[in-house]
Amino acid sequence: MLNRFLPALTLLALAAFAWSGSDYYTGLAVKLMIYAIFALSLQLLVGGAGLVSLGHAAFFGIGAYTAALLSPESEAASLWWLLPAAVLAAASYAAVTGALALRTRGVYFIMVTLAFSQMAYYVFHDTDVGGGSDGIYLYFRPELPVAGWMPLDLGEARTFYFFVLACLALVWGFLALLRRSAFGAALAGIRINEQRMRAAGYSTYPYKLTAYVVGAALASLAGFLFALKDGFVTPELLAWEQSGLVLLMVILGGMASLGGAVLGTVALVLLQELFQSQAIFGDYASHWHLPLGLAIIALVALLPDGLAGLPAQLRRRRQTRAAGAVPRPEAATPGRPAPPARLPIQGEPHV
Repeated sequence: MLNRFLPALTLLALAAFAWSGSDYYTGLAVKLMIYAIFALSLQLLVGGAGLVSLGHAAFFGIGAYTAALLSPESEAASLWWLLPAAVLAAASYAAVTGALALRTRGVYFIMVTLAFSQMAYYVFHDTDVGGGSDGIYLYFRPELPVAGWMPLDLGEARTFYFFVLACLALVWGFLALLRRSAFGAALAGIRINEQRMRAAGYSTYPYKLTAYVVGAALASLAGFLFALKDGFVTPELLAWEQSGLVLLMVILGGMASLGGAVLGTVALVLLQELFQSQAIFGDYASHWHLPLGLAIIALVALLPDGLAGLPAQLRRRRQTRAAGAVPRPEAATPGRPAPPARLPIQGEPHV
C-alpha cells in the first residue's frame, strides 16, 4: 500500500522543501530533480527495452544547447516554442542515429551510441556553433505568455523550482502509464526475449526505435532545464562521462523500476556532494573521486538489485534465516540408528 502512494508523498515532500529557506539546498534539490528526469529517460531504454546506451548525454546536451542558441541575448524567449524546439532537435537526432544504431546489438550497440554521442560533442567543442570549448551563456529564462498575461516567472527561484518539480511529476506519470500500456508490455517482452517476440509476430525494430526517440526527447527536457538552471552550457554536457554518470545512476538505483532511477540519482549526487565537502574532509576533498569510486563499488557489490531492491533483498535474508532456524530431524549415520519417528498426538491428523 505504501509503495502505491510513495511517488505522491515524495512529490509533496519536495513541494514543501521549496520553503526551506536555504538557497543552497533548494538549488541542490533542483539539480536532483533535473538529473532524476535524465535518469528516468535512460531507464526507459535500459530497464524498459534492455537497450544499454553510452551516448544518452548527446540528447541532454542538444536540449541544453538548443535553449541557449535560440534564446535572444536582449530579451526572454517564449517557452511555448523554445521547449518544443529543444525536444524536437534531440528527437530528430535520435531518429537518425537510432535508425542506424539499432541495426546492431549488445556491445556493438553500446559502441555505436558512444560514437554518435562523441560526434555531437566534437561538433560543439571544435566549432563556433556553440562558443567552442568555452561554451555559451543563456542570459534570460524563457517566459510563458498567455494572451499578454505571464502566469509563470521562471526568473524567480521558487517558481522555477515548482516548474522543474511539475516536469518531474509529468515525466514520472507519463512513464508509469507507458509501462502499463501495450507498448510497455511489448518493450518488456523485447527486454526478456527478443527472439521469442519476433517468433510471436512482433516487429521489434519499430518498438525499439520509438523507445529510443522518446527517451531522447525526455533527456532533452532535462538538458533544457539544466541550461535554464545554470544559464551556461558547455560541451562537457555531451561527453561520454555524462552518459556514464546517468547510466551509473540507473544501475545503482535498480534498473527494474522508475523509483530505482530516482533513488540512484539521489544517492550518486549526494555522495558527490558529501565527498567534495571541505567542511567534512578538509584538503582530502580534492581527491573525492577515490572515495566515491570505492563507495560505488561497495554499493554495487552489496546491492545486486540496486537500492530499490534492498527491501526485497532484506526480506529474502530474513526468510532464509527463519528457514535455517527450524530444527530438522537428525539423519541416520553409519553405526547409529535413526531416531524413532514421533508418534502423533491425539487429535493430530496423520500426514
